[in-house]
Amino acid sequence: MWYRKRDDVPIPTSRFQERGEKMIRYELAEDIGARIRDILGTLEMAHVDEARVACVRSIGSNSKRAIARCHGLSRIMQLALNQKPHYVIEVVSERFDKLSKEEQTKVLIHELMHIPHSFGGGFRTHKPYVTQKMVERMYRKFMRAKQA
Repeated sequence: MWYRKRDDVPIPTSRFQERGEKMIRYELAEDIGARIRDILGTLEMAHVDEARVACVRSIGSNSKRAIARCHGLSRIMQLALNQKPHYVIEVVSERFDKLSKEEQTKVLIHELMHIPHSFGGGFRTHKPYVTQKMVERMYRKFMRAKQA
């Protein structure tokens, strides 16, 4: 609920502060960006324009399940802002940072697999494109290429 200013009554700036909740914070995640570039190069995912992929770490998320998310700039936003397609890989700090490096890599591969070959701002769905089996296959390919 929003309040009007009255004498000495504090004005909540958001519904989150009104309920005593903290707002989510976002930070650019250069460390994740470096790992994404490594994965893209190693797996030869040439359809992904790494210059148009940003990586962000969210802090304070109330998410119960999400470890990471892939966001795309929708076609209407591309048109309105006169921009080419862009993607953001968001890692949820509370969950992602606790994972082992291996599991983190699998999560990042999973999010990259959501980006379609058209790189047009849309997403590839879980079934049949992004499954646990396919992520495991890509991870094994990644590890073989790293060991070679």
